[in-house]
Amino acid sequence: MDIYKNNKYLFQLQLMNARKIMIWIFITLIAVILMFNFGGYYFSAPKYHGPVSDHFNGKTFINPGHVKAKGLRDVIRWASNRSPGPWTEIKEVKYGEKPVARNDDGIRITFVNHSTFLIQVDGVNILTDPIWSERTSPVSFAGPKRMRPPGIRFEDLPPIDAVILSHNHYDHLDVPTMKKLIKTHDPEIITPLGVGAFIKQMGSGRTRDMDWWEEATLPSNLPIVAVPAQHFSGRGTFDRDATLWCGYVIKSKSGNVYFAGDSGYGEFFKTIGERYGEMAISLIPIGAYLPQWFMSPIHISPEEAVQVHKDVRSRISLGMHFGTFPLADDGQEQPQSDLQKALNNAGLTQSEFIAPAEGKAYIF
Repeated sequence: MDIYKNNKYLFQLQLMNARKIMIWIFITLIAVILMFNFGGYYFSAPKYHGPVSDHFNGKTFINPGHVKAKGLRDVIRWASNRSPGPWTEIKEVKYGEKPVARNDDGIRITFVNHSTFLIQVDGVNILTDPIWSERTSPVSFAGPKRMRPPGIRFEDLPPIDAVILSHNHYDHLDVPTMKKLIKTHDPEIITPLGVGAFIKQMGSGRTRDMDWWEEATLPSNLPIVAVPAQHFSGRGTFDRDATLWCGYVIKSKSGNVYFAGDSGYGEFFKTIGERYGEMAISLIPIGAYLPQWFMSPIHISPEEAVQVHKDVRSRISLGMHFGTFPLADDGQEQPQSDLQKALNNAGLTQSEFIAPAEGKAYIF
């Protein structure tokens, strides 16, 4: 009888412990869900509100041809089977020379890093998608880390008249950099539809939202046109595709300058070329393209970049979106080597499509 009572007591004790464990698991799961949703809400940017169009359904924006970025299931599949190429952090790099204050003769472009260029044309100084931060992430302690310093020091920048932003992803809209630019330069900031509201939260009163094919003017009446791209937007879990993404064409006296932003390949590139080609200079992404089954809807490969060069009828193109942050499975040097192969196959030379060096000024 004593054995029976002891076994019964042990069973009841085990049952109580199991119930406690299940309660704690449930509480932990709820806490994780609440933290995920709170974080997703906290990091989400303001949403665009405006009339329905052929690329806006009233809630979210739509790519040309209704191409969509991969969903959560494919993200998990990619993360579970990654085979990233090698990256090495480079710390000791000499900065490029301090840029000239102004440029009125031709087009002067300095590659800073990633998708950040200093464009100096017609006396106007323009920055594209500026990022000087150490990580491209909502937090400073995690996320893709910078693998080499920016090509020029932030403090060496000339007066910045305008900033053009292609979309609101962390590697293209870097909040610490933008806040510093607003404080020290107070530039006019050109954004795709909906992104301006987020910039205003940083203290800027000089923002302008633009839709695809809309034309505006930068300082000194320098014309700029927003053009389509194939990508997506969002900074949290509640703002997916709630703001627009785009590229830009700057219509300078020395020729059109095309900044492609971030994009997968589509027929719209030919339309851009038909409307605004030939381009004097094009800035075209060449990195973060592997594996292609996952990345191709949102990022072009070097081979596709060469096709874009042809589509927009560019005299000279500069590569971007490579060599700074490890965002995909291509290695640090792979975009340059694959670009060279693509150029050889297309019968083009390195002088026609350049993989630029950080900190170097290219004069056209």
